[in-house]
Amino acid sequence: MPKTKNLTEEFSLRLLNWFEQNGRHDLPWQSDRSPYRVWISEIMLQQTQVVTAIPYFERFMARFPNIDAVAHAKIDDILHLWTGLGYYARARNLYKAAQIITEKHAGLFPDKFDEVIALPGIGRSTAGAILAQSLGQRHAILDGNVKRVLTRLHTISGWPGQKTIEQQLWLLADKYTPDARLVDYSQAIMDLGATVCTRSKPRCDSCPVCELCQARKHDAVKQYPSRKPKKPLPVRQARMLLLQDQHGQFLLQQRPPSGIWGGLWSFPECPLDEDINVWCEQQFGLTISPVQQENVIRHSFSHFHLDIQPIRAKLQGHTNYIMEAPVTLWYNTHQPDALGLPGPVKQLLEQLA
Repeated sequence: MPKTKNLTEEFSLRLLNWFEQNGRHDLPWQSDRSPYRVWISEIMLQQTQVVTAIPYFERFMARFPNIDAVAHAKIDDILHLWTGLGYYARARNLYKAAQIITEKHAGLFPDKFDEVIALPGIGRSTAGAILAQSLGQRHAILDGNVKRVLTRLHTISGWPGQKTIEQQLWLLADKYTPDARLVDYSQAIMDLGATVCTRSKPRCDSCPVCELCQARKHDAVKQYPSRKPKKPLPVRQARMLLLQDQHGQFLLQQRPPSGIWGGLWSFPECPLDEDINVWCEQQFGLTISPVQQENVIRHSFSHFHLDIQPIRAKLQGHTNYIMEAPVTLWYNTHQPDALGLPGPVKQLLEQLA
């Protein structure tokens, strides 16, 4: 990279000039950049592409127009609107954060960095993005797109998630962040990574900072950023019981508040080493008919694969007893309740309908 006195100014100037003509200016959270709206968008955009997040954001805003509405909702209402978006801990943390904001900040999203980063589900980059995007405060951001731009710009080897590499990238992110036009700059550098400096098939000829890029200079763009060292993902197994009552409804059970799919509603899971008939009798006081195995469904998380064996059975007798249990309900596929459902469970219920 050329060593000039005004390298950082040159980088931000080129980027901002490019953004004026080529950046994304019509995203739904840009029409009203309140801290609340930007916060919701940034949480949804964690691990999720913009095109996927947009319809979820619009539905969420229609249902919860402000922090107070989120704080006084039921967690099921939040999780229901999150169904299909994945990474449900984001929704649970968002719900907790809204309650904290209501209690400690009089329902107003805080405008101080230390207070924002103290909220559940908000890290350094997300806090910086919220305050830069909504209030124009000077904070560096370092999401996956920015990491990719900077590692190529400076040919930084090593997986960006490694602590020492990440610290180096934070220093660079802060160095390039200008003192003015923070709203535009923070969006511009994310847009550059999302639309030009992409993971595969980067469009270097359209890049406003290509002349400053060391990776392009050495014809090594595809070598950066270094990939995370791969480890084979373990495979776990689960048996989900699709228990149907005499009215055609299916039994759902709410999962514990933490862990995978925390707080979501799912089919009961019978341990692999248990007899299904005996387990249903012991757990729910239910007698079931002979079981029928459906095709196995594989659902992949970031750190393991889950092979789900759906097992379908009908109940014998009435279901009054189970309806008294506080963490179970009978789900009518033709008149579905507004519940938070894991993706595979939603898929199975749609097939059952």
